[in-house]
Amino acid sequence: MPCQSSPRLSSLTSSSSSMWAEEIYSISSAGEIARMGAGIFLILQLISMLHLISWCNKRWMPYAGSNQCGLFGLFLSTVSFIASFAGILVLYILYVPNSSCMFNIFTIIWTAVLVKIMMAVSLHSKVNEGLLSSGIMGSYIVFLCWSALHSEPRTGKCYTEMKIGKDGNWATIISFIIAICSIVSATFSTGINNRSFQFRSDKIQLEEDAPYSYEIFHIVFAVGAMYFAMLFISWELNHPITRKWSIDVGWASTWVKIMNEWLAFCIYVWRLISPALARKQPANDEESASTT
Repeated sequence: MPCQSSPRLSSLTSSSSSMWAEEIYSISSAGEIARMGAGIFLILQLISMLHLISWCNKRWMPYAGSNQCGLFGLFLSTVSFIASFAGILVLYILYVPNSSCMFNIFTIIWTAVLVKIMMAVSLHSKVNEGLLSSGIMGSYIVFLCWSALHSEPRTGKCYTEMKIGKDGNWATIISFIIAICSIVSATFSTGINNRSFQFRSDKIQLEEDAPYSYEIFHIVFAVGAMYFAMLFISWELNHPITRKWSIDVGWASTWVKIMNEWLAFCIYVWRLISPALARKQPANDEESASTT
């Protein structure tokens, strides 16, 4: 007698499969939301970095009419540029073991070009920003380049493994610690410097008010946690962790950091040239009004 499945068993099977499909869909949707939140955190981290550069430039670089010496700013600028170009040289030595590593060669050379462009723009007569801000930003871009190259898959002849002994990859440990520090720094600095995210600037700050925004603090902390989750899965929702110390490794992580590097360059250069363009526009309006 042939074995027949009962209607109850069929209904249970179909209901369990539908519940499994809904669970997979909800997990995938949450992963996509976390990926978008991690991208937002990268932008907030860049804003925090620009705030830090602006503070350092105002603190240690003399401006017109001031009696400030600026020797420490000059020293810090020199150290930053030496560290930037020395870092590029070290990256070339470590990540270009042969001439067939064209992707690594292009990434490193293009990073050096971006650092030189930022240096030239900051020294332009119409910008006159000085070397400190471009030096710090250059060091940050070189760090992003190193982080991108370090996130390449651990296969191929362009990868050079560097270890502290047998049990740990020192570069992964350092990048992991830097990621934690960046999350904490960006969360607290963005939560305190929340005026950039306010739609109304006429609100009076009272003495009993908190020096930071609770809402923005928790939002930044949430997207920071999403970014940290993306580090563990290497920005891939179906990424299997099969190797020890393989956190934040994969082509998705590499391209995310490369795009973050290019975005940092574009925003910083626009921050330098936008005041000059804003000053040029009223002058053009006055010239056109005088001719008419």
